[in-house]
This record gives sequence, structure tokens and C-alpha cells, in this order.
Amino acid sequence: QDKVNHLPGEQVLIPQHVWKGFVSCLESGYQLCKSEHYDQQHQDKETADNLRRKIKYFFMNPCEKYKARGRKPWKLMLQIIKIAIITIQLVSFGLSNQMVVTFKEENLMTFKHLFLKYYVDGRGDSYAVYRQDEVYEHISYIVDKYSRLRNITVGNHAYEKKGDTYSPLSLCQEFYRNGSISPANETFDIDAQIETECLEIVPVFPMGSTTEDDLLNFVVHFKRLLNVKIKFTLKAINLQTVRNRELPNCYDFDVTITFNNQAHSGRIKVDLDNDVDINECRDWKVTGACIGFCVLWLVSVKLSVSASFFQEYTDFCLVRQGKKVPWSDRLEFLNGWYILIIASDTLTIIGSILKIEIQTKILTSYDVCSIFLGTGTMLVWIGVIRYMGYFKKYNILILTLRAAFPNVVRFIGCAGIIYLGYCFCGWIVLGPYHEKFRTLNTVSECLFSLINGDDMYPTFKYMKQKSYLVWLFSRVYLYTFVSLFIYMILSLFITLITDTYDTIKQQQQEGSPVSELHCFMSECKDLPTSGRYRVEGESGSFTCCFPR
Repeated sequence: QDKVNHLPGEQVLIPQHVWKGFVSCLESGYQLCKSEHYDQQHQDKETADNLRRKIKYFFMNPCEKYKARGRKPWKLMLQIIKIAIITIQLVSFGLSNQMVVTFKEENLMTFKHLFLKYYVDGRGDSYAVYRQDEVYEHISYIVDKYSRLRNITVGNHAYEKKGDTYSPLSLCQEFYRNGSISPANETFDIDAQIETECLEIVPVFPMGSTTEDDLLNFVVHFKRLLNVKIKFTLKAINLQTVRNRELPNCYDFDVTITFNNQAHSGRIKVDLDNDVDINECRDWKVTGACIGFCVLWLVSVKLSVSASFFQEYTDFCLVRQGKKVPWSDRLEFLNGWYILIIASDTLTIIGSILKIEIQTKILTSYDVCSIFLGTGTMLVWIGVIRYMGYFKKYNILILTLRAAFPNVVRFIGCAGIIYLGYCFCGWIVLGPYHEKFRTLNTVSECLFSLINGDDMYPTFKYMKQKSYLVWLFSRVYLYTFVSLFIYMILSLFITLITDTYDTIKQQQQEGSPVSELHCFMSECKDLPTSGRYRVEGESGSFTCCFPR
């Protein structure tokens, strides 16, 4: 502090006590800077460790989470209860739907035996007539049985009634307007416009008083005939549901009997079909039965809040490491199982509402309800695999499916192009000579069966040998398809999945991280039982179901 006079370049002597004070000041500043730097490093490491611990806890299974924070797996137990309830509801609906289907099929078989003359079970497409008198005879037989239905049926069938009158039976024929056909001279003159001629027959009591007179006025134009259709409506009640404590359904059967002569080959095929409408019975009374309604339930699934972890991890990588998180790691935070659960719950709720409406007779469409309930139950059971994946030996299946899926889709896309080529070729070439190649749908089903090794010999055997060239082509076609798809494409498909399985298995055995996210988490060595995962002020009660 004292001013010292000295010449330039002259050595200045600083007193010892001044020098010690200067050195002490420098040391204090260095320690202060070092302490601040150390505190900053320690804070960054603590932040990274906390983030690793949070992410690791997020990917733990319910058992590990229970050990880490003492949380009881309420969500798992609710899921098990939900699966049981959905399955029981599906079985109940399936049994009810089975009774409806059985009632429809048995009534269809009853109508065939009642109205088709000389009908035998199992005849199918072979039921036909070949003479004009047979056509008139069968039409007269149908009308007669319809008129005397009350006296011959053993079921509770009845005519449809509109007001005070019964709905008539409709007998219609469709034919070309004008036509002159001479096969002997190989000439014909046809007006392609179609005309329809109908006759209505009302059931009259006592039976058999007017039907013969009505049929005498009906003349079939065989040379120009396309088809004859007989239509009538019958009503019935399905009483077997009473035993299951459900209200019976009232059915309207719109029966159609068709004499098909569009081919004009001398063989008129006869077919009976019916359209069924299910209605609510008007005046009903059931003694000693109670009606059970299914309870609409909704299990609230707590969606894991992974968005905060993802954003925190993304900011950490961007600020601390200077890089963006790859998409493969981002998708790790997207829990597809929860999306599957939400979809299954939504479908099940809609199906349950439709089931309630069916049981209360507000709705009668079993098909829509079965689609929702069936799909929802299928997704629920698929979601069970999520809990199997918490065990390493079972998790390999899920990892293999997820890893192989993109390659499998690309492989199927390429193989599908070849498959479609064979479908079109088989349909256009072999269709006229083989029953299994008549339509594109049957061609696809036949070729898919061949890939799986089914029905090979009949496919080769039932090829008609009317054209030797087509028969020879069919052999080349079938042999090349079987060789290409079974020995090459199917083998490559299996190899693709097997290689993925071996890769996943090797990674599990070596224990090496498969992504940057797993590398980041692997630095956290804290076990679930270490107590480092517990949050201050958190108890192990219902925090898994309700937010704090």
C-alpha cells in the first residue's frame, strides 16, 4: 500500500506479510471456483441419476414396482377381473346366439321338407326337375302345402296377417318378352327385355277350395323362361329362450322358392331360401321367470403418464449430450398395450349396450353385437401377453414379433404379388374345368390350402381331362406353385422370423443394451428393493389408481 520510489527495471521487494496475504487470497478464490464447479457437476449427475431412476421405474413390471415403492398391483387385479367378466358375458351371449342360429337353421330345414316334394337331406344343388309336368306338379305341391299349413306342421308356424286379411302367396315367372328358338335350324330371335307375370293366392278356410282354380290360369312359358319364384311369409316364436330366463323372440320368415332356368340346359334347379326378421313379441306373458339384464361395467384404466418422462429425457439429451432422441427410442415411451386395452374396452362397452338392447328386445341384430363382443374379447385376451412379457423367457416372443414385423410386412407384400398372379391365371385358365377355380374367391382359398399342404391330391385329381392342353397346363401350374411357395417362399418366411428370434435371444444372453435409451438406463444400478425409488409422502395404497 505504501508508495515505493524505484527506478525502471529495479527489483522491488514485497514484504513477507503482504505476499502471504496475496497468496492466501488466490488460494481462496481457486477453492471457491473449484467448489462451484464441483457443485455443478454433482447437480448434473444427480439430475441424470434421478431421470434414469424414473425411466427405469416406468419400465418395471408390477412385481418390481411393488418392491420399489410398495404399490400393490391393483391395475393387474382389475384387469384379471375384467377378463373374467368379459369372458362370462361372451359365453352367455354365445349360448343365446347359438339358440337363435339353431332355430333359423332348423326352420329352414323344416320348410324344405314341407314344401319341396321328395326332398332328402344333403341333396344340395342336385335337387332339380327335368320335365314340364314335374314343374307344374312341384308348383301345385307347394301351393297345396302352404294352404294346409295349419294341419300339417308340427311347429308353431302361422301365416302373416295384415289387419284382418292374410298375406297372399306370390307366384311369379320371369321370361323374355318375345322369342323364337329353333335349335334344329340353328336360328333364334330373342327380345332380351324381361317381363314378369304374377299370381297371388290367399289362404282360404276351409282348405282346398280355390287353389286348383287359381293354378289352372297359370301357364309357364318354358321356351322363354328364366325363373319361377314362389314367395310367402310365415311367422313363428322361439320358445326355447324361456328356459334361459329370456324373453322369446318373434320371427318373420320370408320364404323364397326359386325354379332357376337361366341356363336353358333342360335342368331347372330348385332352391329354397329364407330371410329372417326378428321382432319383439307384442303381448307376452311368462309365469315364474325373471328377466336378467347384463350390467354395463367400465374398468377405468390409468394411462401411464409417459409424456413427462419423454419430454424430460428429450431435453436432457438435447442439452447435455447435444443430440436428438431417435424414433426407435421415442416409440419405447408409447405403450401400445394401453392403446389395445382402450380399444378392447370401447368395443366391449358398445357390445354390452347392444346386448342389453337385444335382451330387452329394443334391438334384434345379433350379428353387430357379436362382432363387437367377439373382437373386444379377442383383444382383451391378446392383452394378457403384456403381463407374460415381464418374464424374460416369455418376453422373447413379443420382442421377436415386434422386431420381425416390418420385414414380414415387406416380404408378404412381395409374395402377395406373385400369389395374385397365380390367382388370376388359375381363374381364367382352369375355371371352366375345375370346380375349385370357378371364382376368384375359391381360387384364393384353394391356393392358400395348397400352401399349407391341405387338399393337394383332390386338387390334382378333380381336374377334368376334356382338353389335354389345359390338363397339361394345370400340371405345370400346380407343380410350379407348390414348389415356389412351399419350398422357397414359405421357407424364407420361416427363416426370416427364425433369424430375428436368434438375434433377440443372443442379445438377451449377452445382456447388451439394444438402444441408446437402454444404455442410458443401464447406468442405474439401483435394485427395486434399494428404497431409492420411493417418493416422499407416497403410501402404498391406491396411488396406482388415483392421482396424488
